[in-house]
Amino acid sequence: MSQTTTASATYTTTDIENVVRRVKADLIMIANSTGAWTTDKAAEYAHDIEILAKEGYLAWADVTLLQYGVELQATRFDVDTAAGTLTTSRPGGVLWPRVDNAKLRIVISYTSAYTDTAREATRKKLKIGWTTSHDDTSHASLSSSGGRNYVSSTYGMQRKDWAA
Repeated sequence: MSQTTTASATYTTTDIENVVRRVKADLIMIANSTGAWTTDKAAEYAHDIEILAKEGYLAWADVTLLQYGVELQATRFDVDTAAGTLTTSRPGGVLWPRVDNAKLRIVISYTSAYTDTAREATRKKLKIGWTTSHDDTSHASLSSSGGRNYVSSTYGMQRKDWAA
């Protein structure tokens, strides 16, 4: 005799809010340490990340510190909707250097669910006027330097870090 059971874990918008709150803390730390964004600008990016995540449209968000066009630091938040086995971390570890001519770049990637119809329906909810980017976000010139996991129920974002 054999038995089969199926278990399915789910997450709520509250779980997404809990995860994005940690991402927002990281974005604000990056903004404050580099001086390249205001706290308000970091919060606007976090707002849009949350909106897109709640709708199931966010695949990842990638933040890079550039100086004269050269990558110095980077971090990527990869969405994981089956993160139930991961242990959550506290935000931090992103006190990046304050350098001359610093620029922070954020690039987001959408899921296949982000159709033209979805884009039009979501546009009014977003604070940033997102445009298409062809920037290389492979961070090939940087070395992997760790990361963290932000998890609530089965929803999570895995943070990967790179440094020069």
